[in-house]
Amino acid sequence: MRWLYLFSVWLHIVAAAVWLGGMAFLAAVLAPILRQPAHRAEAAALIAQTGRQFRWIGWLCLLLLLATGVVNLASRGLQWTDVWNGQLWAGGFGHTLAAKLFLVAVSLGLSLLHDFLVGPQATAVARTAPGSPAAVRLRRRAAWLGRVNLLLALLIVALAVVLVRG
Repeated sequence: MRWLYLFSVWLHIVAAAVWLGGMAFLAAVLAPILRQPAHRAEAAALIAQTGRQFRWIGWLCLLLLLATGVVNLASRGLQWTDVWNGQLWAGGFGHTLAAKLFLVAVSLGLSLLHDFLVGPQATAVARTAPGSPAAVRLRRRAAWLGRVNLLLALLIVALAVVLVRG
């Protein structure tokens, strides 16, 4: 069963890298390019199209992270009864895991809000009234949700390092 654990850890790392890398690319590469005057005309359409394409990849990565996270904890000898009797949350490992899982829950909530509410609203308003105050407000809200989620993802990775390296 060691091969299953190693595969699960590998898949967990790859899914985290793709999810985090995609968010970093959008924030650090695509968004600054689209803010340039030469690209403003196609910016809204390109962000919307890129977001739709990355959405399914990002959510697949999140599902893989959740599934492999459960497998990884089980491979460390933790069981469902440890969750309910409090054993899992005891000590430094448990406190760090609780913090990580809390941030994961917040990140999932922000992702849902960004991907299925604010992002689509921003796209719809940008198509009908591109320069309107509502379009600017929604675009900024979507951008901030993305930035905060990227920061949370970086914190989650930091906590993951603490979990496995002490």
